[in-house]
Amino acid sequence: MVSDFDAHIQEQQTRWRKSYITSQEMGEQNGKIKSWILPAKLWKDGLWDGIKDSLPAYLEKEGVQRHKGCHNLKSSWMLCANLYFAFCDDKNILAGFLNKFVSDKIKSIDRIELEYAEDEDLKPSKLLGEPEGTRGANQTSPDVAFIVNEGKGLILTENKYTEHSFYPCSGRKPDYGNPDINRCLDIESVADTCYMNSWKAATNRSNRKYWDIIKVSDNGRQMLKNCPAAMDGYQLFRQQALAEGIAQSGKYEFVISCVAYDQDNKTLIGCLKSSGIDDFRTGWGYLFEGKTEFKSFSHQQFVSYVRENDSNGKWKDWLTYIKNRYGY
Repeated sequence: MVSDFDAHIQEQQTRWRKSYITSQEMGEQNGKIKSWILPAKLWKDGLWDGIKDSLPAYLEKEGVQRHKGCHNLKSSWMLCANLYFAFCDDKNILAGFLNKFVSDKIKSIDRIELEYAEDEDLKPSKLLGEPEGTRGANQTSPDVAFIVNEGKGLILTENKYTEHSFYPCSGRKPDYGNPDINRCLDIESVADTCYMNSWKAATNRSNRKYWDIIKVSDNGRQMLKNCPAAMDGYQLFRQQALAEGIAQSGKYEFVISCVAYDQDNKTLIGCLKSSGIDDFRTGWGYLFEGKTEFKSFSHQQFVSYVRENDSNGKWKDWLTYIKNRYGY
């Protein structure tokens, strides 16, 4: 079922396309042809002019895989690039925003990285036991990361737009042969009984180490009705494990797991209710023990901050584009 918010975005992106993109040829994604999907070869038409050259160059240089659905005008990956990657050459205003809305420990931004992954023992295959993937494919790679304070801090950020949830756990899929998905409902024992702990023996997939890294807090045990990854929190769970593992390594003085979201997407905000979390923004941060903090901010907050702090008008064209494109 399409939510009212999703329907609104479909109409909004279709109108924007008619006004600002020359080609009206409809594209296809996952077997669906829609007015808000561009032909795959025209994916760059969904980028702000200021990054149409720099983003592809960055992807090639860093070996980052762009999202397969980036020709969809509803793509959260493209929104992430248009909103946050756009500030690679002007990090001060973004640093000021993160200082105000994420943590006052953030003083400066060194780098903005898409589909972020560490190297060596902190890469997802080593740290989390995931398959050997690449940035943007087959591994936990946060949509955007901010390396801050001269390399002393790391902000890992999952970026959302029209998504309805953070998706259910892959270990519960019938295709992967979990003989007892009810084990996911027992928060007291799931760290030991999780099917993904022994995937290699059961499915010839690599054993995952998420529960080796993170531990549910006393508050979490009181709040949760089931494993936080089981129903709709899988991406947040994996990012939490990644962030905590990196934090435990001591490489950074602080690590924050973060979500950037659209404030009007009420379905996403309340998607963890079946797990006992009415609002992911206020509930997720209480679920785990450890060194990692959890924060969130909305795309609307960021754009409003830029609008209020762009004193020399440098971002006038960008603000116009974002207003026309996303309504922010």
